[in-house]
Amino acid sequence: MFDKVDPKVSFPQLELELMERWKAEGTFQQSLELRRGRPRFVFYEGPPTANGKPATHHILARAFKDLFGRYKTMQGFYVERKAGWDTHGLPVEIEVEKKLKISGKFEIENEIGVERFNELCRQSVYEYVEDWVTFSERMAFWQDYENAYWTLTSDYIQSVWWALSEMWKQDLVYKGFRVAPYCSRCATPLSSHELAQGYRDNVPDPSVFVRFRLKQDPNTSILAWTTTPWTLPGNVALAVAKDVVYIKVKEGDEHLILAEPRLTVLKEPPQVVERMLGRDLVGLEYEPLYPYSVPEQGRAQFVVDADFVSTEEGTGVVHTSALYGVDDLRLCQEKGIPFKHTVGLDGKFLPYVDKFAGLHVKEADPLIIDDLKARGLLYKAETILHTYPECWRCKTPLIYYALDAWYIRTTERKAELIANNNATNWVPAHIKTGRMGDWLENNVDWQFSRSRYWGTPVPIWICEGCGEQRCISSAAEIGLKDDADLHRPYIDAVTLPCEKCGGVMRRVPEVLDTWFDSGSMPFAQRGHPRHDSDLFEETFPADFISEAIDQTRGWFYTLLAISTLLFRQNAYRNVICLGHVVDPKGKKASKSRGNVLDPNYLFENFGSDAVRWYFYTSTQIGENYRTGQDTLRETVQQFFIPLWNCYSFFVLYARLDFDPAQPSVPIDQRHVLDRWLLSKLSALVAGVTGGLDAYEPVEPARRIQRFVDDLSNWYIRRSRRRVWKPESDRDKLAAYQTLHETLATLCRLMAPFTPFLADAIYRNLSDGKSVHLADFPKPMPVQDSRVEADMARARQAVEAGFAARDASRLKVRQPLAAIALPGDPLPEDITAIVRDELNVKSVTFGAAEVHLDTVITEELKLEGLAREVVRAIQDRRKKLGLNVEDRIDTRYVADGMLARAMERHADYLKNETLTVTLAPGRDEGFDGEQMMLEGEQIWIGIKRHQ
Repeated sequence: MFDKVDPKVSFPQLELELMERWKAEGTFQQSLELRRGRPRFVFYEGPPTANGKPATHHILARAFKDLFGRYKTMQGFYVERKAGWDTHGLPVEIEVEKKLKISGKFEIENEIGVERFNELCRQSVYEYVEDWVTFSERMAFWQDYENAYWTLTSDYIQSVWWALSEMWKQDLVYKGFRVAPYCSRCATPLSSHELAQGYRDNVPDPSVFVRFRLKQDPNTSILAWTTTPWTLPGNVALAVAKDVVYIKVKEGDEHLILAEPRLTVLKEPPQVVERMLGRDLVGLEYEPLYPYSVPEQGRAQFVVDADFVSTEEGTGVVHTSALYGVDDLRLCQEKGIPFKHTVGLDGKFLPYVDKFAGLHVKEADPLIIDDLKARGLLYKAETILHTYPECWRCKTPLIYYALDAWYIRTTERKAELIANNNATNWVPAHIKTGRMGDWLENNVDWQFSRSRYWGTPVPIWICEGCGEQRCISSAAEIGLKDDADLHRPYIDAVTLPCEKCGGVMRRVPEVLDTWFDSGSMPFAQRGHPRHDSDLFEETFPADFISEAIDQTRGWFYTLLAISTLLFRQNAYRNVICLGHVVDPKGKKASKSRGNVLDPNYLFENFGSDAVRWYFYTSTQIGENYRTGQDTLRETVQQFFIPLWNCYSFFVLYARLDFDPAQPSVPIDQRHVLDRWLLSKLSALVAGVTGGLDAYEPVEPARRIQRFVDDLSNWYIRRSRRRVWKPESDRDKLAAYQTLHETLATLCRLMAPFTPFLADAIYRNLSDGKSVHLADFPKPMPVQDSRVEADMARARQAVEAGFAARDASRLKVRQPLAAIALPGDPLPEDITAIVRDELNVKSVTFGAAEVHLDTVITEELKLEGLAREVVRAIQDRRKKLGLNVEDRIDTRYVADGMLARAMERHADYLKNETLTVTLAPGRDEGFDGEQMMLEGEQIWIGIKRHQ
């Protein structure tokens, strides 16, 4: 027996009830145990950073991850689904700084202390992980949260140490003095992949053109351009392209030199004095703008040639400040030009730069411009809007800054990185050679050290005496217990004896890039190589991962890089690369815009299944998801409610007289509608399976949506009479069996997509069994392309007939004599459907165009009125809350044609409305209503038959 179904279901409430049932029954654990010992399908969870509460965009990736975990489990694979938490790094530190209302390293070290600060970071992580687990469970993202991996554990850290030590053994790790993206607030350099995650568009910056006066001719200046005036006090050279033509022009009383293609930057039409090649300028000396970068020894402030000089912007002359540009430093090192810092690690000018000492570089920009103007060195100053990098966590504008840092030689394995990426299946496919491929083609060595506190300590010790270096791989190697806290400041106190000179070795102060942590998770989650190495080998590489597109510069890259360097292969075989969640206008969600959607609000008002389904169906993978309340409301109205109505319809009638245990009616003996639906269902199963096997879930979800539309608006509408007023009990049984099998199969198809809704329906169809313990359906051998093609033609014919009725302004309830349609004849059983749907007595084919006989005879008119009365009585039944099986007595008061219609079609009226007695008059006890039908008055009253 099926439980009664509430047609006005609350999907959010339904989900909450199922959550509790899953917990009580251990449904997730059961689903795993059922497949234990079967072939593995390996999924890696990209660990979210536990630095804040989850947001709506976090639903996106988790929805796609969960989809494939469930799908492969239902296919019979063992899918472990181990949760993970990224617990280190700037994201966590900045969150704690906000809570403490402090900012920067000075306050951390001098007001809080490293020990307390790191303990607060640990506590913050634990606090937010609880929020993440609650959020994940609410959206039915099934993972093993009790045995999750945490990047802060000693086991995990030691695996990360092992990875770096293996790279050390391959001579892939080195310390280098390089210019790197640098956050002056966080006081740490960043890697190229972190840089790629933090660009801001339309940033206003100064655009200044500066005179550099030649020593041999102070009336002649070389004109150079920069958008970073703060680097000018550190200028040591001017770079030109040796084969480009440069022009000396006269402007007023002075001469200016710039590249010929850049004459448009001049304030006045140029008066050309002399042409020369860039090579002719090389060696010319000029007056320093400021004394701070004039070397005590060596030569600076002269013109050099460089291969990076462009004439696309500026003046074709590049101002060179060695320590604040990648090309600048390389050039100065090649030319032997001395240099020194004018700016400290805090982003402020050093004391000896007396004019601007203590000012942050961005604060100093306007003052430097004013100073140059006052001294006649500023040619012109403008403002430009451009894309500029900012710290991916604190949003401070970055500067480029030269300092010592630790690097991994990823460029040495560039060819392998590209080859391993090319062997990977990317969805969408263009990411492989596009965004990801471009990133790898332009690969630079990984700067992995961070001058911070809360992170995996860099496991490198250096001898104070002889400079000997050592990279360790485990706690035991430095005499610590396996469960020791390996974080700062405790690890900082560990010293080692130098095997070379007997001196003291101390650890370098840096911690690792947190992306190194997450990129190590394939082996670090197992504690490899110290233990569980067999399990690691069994679960490497992953069959599937998924995150948003920005992870091509993040986790996707670090997984690839670390696995390539350690194991010479990629860490994943298939990857779905998702777009971003934006508002309905395509704008990025932000609190300042007021367009942020709270995930809990969405769950409470629409249900998490609806949000998931929207993400699966709304756009192609890789595109952005325009998400808002209206789009989710439409999702519920256009898919969830129609499906629930189909289910409700089945249960409503099946509760009366359907026994699922009855012998099945052979499919070839069933009604053509049944054969059509089952054929469509078999094709649907094949299509969904094929799409999911190819990691292309959008079209499978859309196919399900189209199938539900067919089920609701064609099959059930055309089959209502078969369960309500059947021509035979056998046909009614066939309809029940077809609909029962279809809904149950549909639930199994939908279970990976909408786990709550699918389970709620399936349990009622299968004696309380969870759909998540069932197998994924396989196509049935009942596909009938001829029936599908004929039914498609029938539906086209119906659409054409409806259009003809609309053109003639004739209701469908009004029977007509005939319609002639173009095309070849259809089989009689399908023609009968067309005839009944269009409410005509005759359908013929072969006409040149659609022709509808619109002549309404008196008999047709009376039949049409009878149909109107049936609709009115059914409305009365609904208003009184009668059950579908309740029989009634009906009374009416009518004149004219309505009265004749009631008399002529009394048997039809009684059969259609379950009326036992039908008689004229207003009898006592009848709930009645006066109404107008087709221009005539009628009173209709009904009551439940006793």
